[in-house]
Amino acid sequence: MDVQHPRRRRSARFAVLALVLTLAVSGCSAEVQRGFLPGYEDGQVTNMTERITSLWTGSWIAALAVGVLTWGLIVWCVAVYRKRRDDDTLPVQLRYHVPLEIMYVILPILMIGVLYFFTQRDVSAIVDTSEEPDVTVQVWGKRWSWDFNYLDSNVWDSGEHVVDIGEPGNPETLPTLYLPVDKRVEIQVASRDVIHSFWVPAFLFKRDMIPGRETSFQIIPERVGTYAGKCAELCGENHSGMLFNVKVVPQEEYDQHMADLAAAGQTGVLGADLNPSDKPSAVTGEN
Repeated sequence: MDVQHPRRRRSARFAVLALVLTLAVSGCSAEVQRGFLPGYEDGQVTNMTERITSLWTGSWIAALAVGVLTWGLIVWCVAVYRKRRDDDTLPVQLRYHVPLEIMYVILPILMIGVLYFFTQRDVSAIVDTSEEPDVTVQVWGKRWSWDFNYLDSNVWDSGEHVVDIGEPGNPETLPTLYLPVDKRVEIQVASRDVIHSFWVPAFLFKRDMIPGRETSFQIIPERVGTYAGKCAELCGENHSGMLFNVKVVPQEEYDQHMADLAAAGQTGVLGADLNPSDKPSAVTGEN
């Protein structure tokens, strides 16, 4: 009778396991390509989401490669240099090994240098604001909602924080930031009270909002749709209700929204001196 060798049986098991893992990975290949980040298969949300995704997945691939190499060397050393049952002699004792010492120094410098190069290259492009924007929007964070100043149209919009998320009593609509599709938008963010953070997960980008300091970034929204936003900095007891939406719309719909805000009397800008307890309608005019 032909008895299968134990080593062959183990190889067969590993082959089956590898096949199962391959099928599992292929079933979520789109998610793997995006590094399991929010996104869509038929196009990026902004002109920067693909760059951010590439940086993220590239960093993970490099980290996994280093991990596999390290784990492989550990397993190899354990297997090759393990103490045998009939071996009572000590292995050769070395105080140092020059080639290994050189490798330990050079390899980490190379790995960190490559990671630094790609990170600096992409981050510099992501936060670059040197180009002239088509639209400029100022976003004020406040406890615990958002105000939007559309500086080019000289109109504003204001929101209230969500009370008891998912329960009756919430505002009928969340504060919504309108952006025109395929236009370069500069978003200027600042805070009136404590540190907040402007975060739209689908944009793969967030920006801290620090009192007394205004920062900005530029994006080109490339996909029409409504995207959820929130504060990403713990800012107080109602932090979880500091929600908003970003609505990317065609230019005509954007212009109509600007006209609607002007018709509602929401002209001017909301400034840094607006007390969160004041009515937004009482604060109009130039900042």
